[in-house]
This record gives sequence, C-alpha cells and structure tokens, in this order.
Amino acid sequence: MVCLGNICRSPLAEGILASKLPKDKFKIDSAGTGSWHVGKQPDQRSIATAQKNGLDISDQRARQFRPADFDKFDHIFVMDNNNYKDVIALARTEEQKAKVDLILNALFPGENVDVPDPYYGSQFGFDSVYQMLDEACDNLAQKLIAQHS
Repeated sequence: MVCLGNICRSPLAEGILASKLPKDKFKIDSAGTGSWHVGKQPDQRSIATAQKNGLDISDQRARQFRPADFDKFDHIFVMDNNNYKDVIALARTEEQKAKVDLILNALFPGENVDVPDPYYGSQFGFDSVYQMLDEACDNLAQKLIAQHS
C-alpha cells in the first residue's frame, strides 16, 4: 500500500487489508513515495479512524517506498495517480510495472480513481477514505484469497 507520506491513507489500507487476510499466508505493508515522515506513527486521525472501526494501526511506522519493494511484494496498490507515476518511475522492468495498480481499481476497474488525501481536511475526510478503502479491500481480499488457494 503506497501513498505520499505513509501516514494517512496507506496505513489505513495496510491495516484494513491485513484484517481481511490470513496472517500466515499474506504479508501486508505500506510505504510513502516521500521521506518526510519516515519512522513516525500514522496521523492521529488515521489511528482514531482505525480504532473506531476495530483496528489498531498505532504500531505502524512510516517508511519510504524502495525499488527493492518490487522484489518483496507481488502486488503494489497505490492511492492516487501521482503515487502511481512515482512508483512506476522506480520500476526497472515491465514485470515490476505490472505489479502496480491504483487501489480503487478494485471497485472501479480501469477508471484510475484517486483515494483523496484527507491530510488537510477534517475527520470526515478520514472516515470517508476508510469506507472507500474498506470496500476496495473487501474486493482485493476475495481476489487474493482465490489466487492463493
């Protein structure tokens, strides 16, 4: 799961998807394309939103996306088109590029819809983002479980 700073959207997406998949079969992680928040906890509003929905993401720490992540992960879900461009720019092969997709394509196939960045908005934005990601992760979890069964 990749967003800009790895403190709002991608930590929520990591926590949500991890809650829907068997922990012994899947490794879910998140990262940001930028380095501003490396080592920091998710935004308090993301933590509160996750808690409201029965998830604890407070142990997560921000990190920056690295080219080595292409080797570590089978799928890389980005939150918006800018993240997509930044991640694709780090890919060395077509195979690596093929691993990258916008997360909301799980709900709106091929439409390349952005998950809005709630950072500069109110708590409502975080709640709205949670709902989008929860729906997308339901679809992703079903597909991933089917692929790896």
